[in-house]
Amino acid sequence: MVNIKSTREINLMKEAGRVVGLVFKTIEEELKPGMTTLDIDAIVEKTMLDNNCTPAEKGYYGYPASACVSVNDTLIHGIPSNKIIIKEGDIVSVDIVANYCGYMADACRTFKVGTVSQRAENIVKVTKEAFFNALKLVKPGAHIGDICHAVQEYVESHGYNVTRDYTGHGIGKDMHEDPAIPNFGKEGTGVRLQPGMALCIEPMVLEGRKDTRVLPDGWTVKSKDGKLTAHYENTVIVTESGYEIITMYEGEE
Repeated sequence: MVNIKSTREINLMKEAGRVVGLVFKTIEEELKPGMTTLDIDAIVEKTMLDNNCTPAEKGYYGYPASACVSVNDTLIHGIPSNKIIIKEGDIVSVDIVANYCGYMADACRTFKVGTVSQRAENIVKVTKEAFFNALKLVKPGAHIGDICHAVQEYVESHGYNVTRDYTGHGIGKDMHEDPAIPNFGKEGTGVRLQPGMALCIEPMVLEGRKDTRVLPDGWTVKSKDGKLTAHYENTVIVTESGYEIITMYEGEE
């Protein structure tokens, strides 16, 4: 069942989203070679707690950290570790969910560490562009399938693949609510958008084949062929006239 949010609920989610944006701004300023993925997790947790939010991922189905930090060929759900050291040229996806007074906002960015290869540059760029290309279709009356199709078409037109194993989703009091928002689909299918819907649209892109594998830790999802991956996500509110992104910081590109 799709939950339509009230103005009060949206305002609480906006505060969670503001803090998500602040976390990304902080990471952008502090990320450098030699840090561990656990260092990034510490930034996420501290920034959220200092701003009256809690990291919703921590403890979610037993997940042990405040963020998912995924490097290079790790697509999603990378568990932060003091053994994973970030190097010059890495691309690092940081996926976070902030909880403010029981309401959530979820987003991801793939950060470039120092000077990266042209391959890395390209996949990060296309993944972000796929989000904004699909976002143009978000308005009352549109179908979820329109968004899904737009992501798939844009990504594949640039020679990449989208995962079939994981999806975007609705969000609110729960981290994952209806509707599911795959990165592939057919136009004109699925739920129709209504004002007050909160959506997490999140292109998850693979440089090589679409196949993934899960490590024995039960969380970490890697590209099966070891090629690069990227992930970009925002929480978006459907408005009367279109949409509002609530998880970007002021001045973010």
